[in-house]
Amino acid sequence: MFYESKYFCLIMARDKIHTPVKDALIDDGWLVTDDPLYMKVGNLPIFIDLGAERIAVEVKTFSNPSFITALYEAVGKYIIYRKALRLDESDRILYLAMPEDVYIRYSEEPLFTGTLKDENVNLILFETDIEKITKWIKR
Repeated sequence: MFYESKYFCLIMARDKIHTPVKDALIDDGWLVTDDPLYMKVGNLPIFIDLGAERIAVEVKTFSNPSFITALYEAVGKYIIYRKALRLDESDRILYLAMPEDVYIRYSEEPLFTGTLKDENVNLILFETDIEKITKWIKR
């Protein structure tokens, strides 16, 4: 089936900060090994945005007009991808890359911070104006 092809990812929409995050990882000394990181768990294909040495990175802009929907999509994917990495017995650590300004804007919201904390979401904060990684948060 077509959806099982590694090339399916070429028609999938990427977040607008995908390439800048990838370039920033490279600038920070990471070797990006997969774009996207493809794996198959059972019969299901999984495409995580980036693979770099010992990490996997899902990139999200949180651009949905509904912040709750954007949070649901980001954390939902994160949980599924984390489980897929565990089932695949991968040594990679999963991170969610997001704009730093989004993180700051919602940092006082208990639903946002509580969800990230409760789900142990590792974060890469990305400054979109200068296209640089500003902070790593490992939980």
